Amino acid sequence: MFAGPAGASPDDVLITAGGQSGLSMAFRAIAAPGSPVLVESPTYPGALAAARAAGLRPVPVPIDYDGVRPDLLAEAFAMTGARLFYCQPTFHNPTGTVLTPERRTQVLEVARAAGAFVLEDDFARHLSHGVTAPRPLITDDRDGTVVHLTSVTKAAAPSLRIGALIARGPVLDRMKAIRRVDDFFVSRPLQEAALELLSAPSWERHVRKLGTELRERCGKAAAALAGECPEWTVARLPEGGLHLWVRLPAGSDANAVARAARERGVVVGAGDRFFAAEPAGPFLRLGFAAAADIAELAEGIRRLS
Repeated sequence: MFAGPAGASPDDVLITAGGQSGLSMAFRAIAAPGSPVLVESPTYPGALAAARAAGLRPVPVPIDYDGVRPDLLAEAFAMTGARLFYCQPTFHNPTGTVLTPERRTQVLEVARAAGAFVLEDDFARHLSHGVTAPRPLITDDRDGTVVHLTSVTKAAAPSLRIGALIARGPVLDRMKAIRRVDDFFVSRPLQEAALELLSAPSWERHVRKLGTELRERCGKAAAALAGECPEWTVARLPEGGLHLWVRLPAGSDANAVARAARERGVVVGAGDRFFAAEPAGPFLRLGFAAAADIAELAEGIRRLS
């Protein structure tokens, strides 16, 4: 799936039942109940739910166009005493942000200085819109700072719940212990199906075709929004992932918009739940992957308007 970190071996890999299961195990293995965990703001709501279910206290760290700000991350570590930072450095959900090369190095340095782990959620590695995705953080990690989470589910099929955690040292032992308590292992036939898919010559062709389709849908959705809802703002046209992150005009109620959309047969995500604390404004997350075709996607945006 990618070139692993220096010194890593198959023994450093723990197969999981998809990314969400991996998140749950990692949060419980790395941080004790009651501890703070630093998260990007905004971030994936499923990560916030998994952290809270593990008894952790999510603390938001702002991101900008280039990803999380290392200076604010260092301040957050110093102020909270946190020993874990959860992030999505590649095609971030929901904003589509890609952490810049300079900041990738700085984030690892900040975490090492704080004696903390970085939980890298690499869910969108196979969802690039035709561009080359940056190397995972773990490939440049020499100190066991990064716990890497990856999954094939979104690029393959929603029911193919296969992911993996990669880590070294005692933290991997703790995750394995949690796995034995939770469910022992992922079904072998499911693992073999995933292995056959990933090793087939058609896999790379599938990923390229998927990227082309996602790029077209992303562009069409953004263009339709600009025409139908010109007062809404798409801050970034993402180069990977499945969503557009849309800012509504000041004073808008994103939850009311989401409810009204559902009444018209359109499902969008209200932005409030993507924030660990007070939302930075009224936002919607618009998925462009699940529509049957471009025409249905355009019709959904017309109904939104």
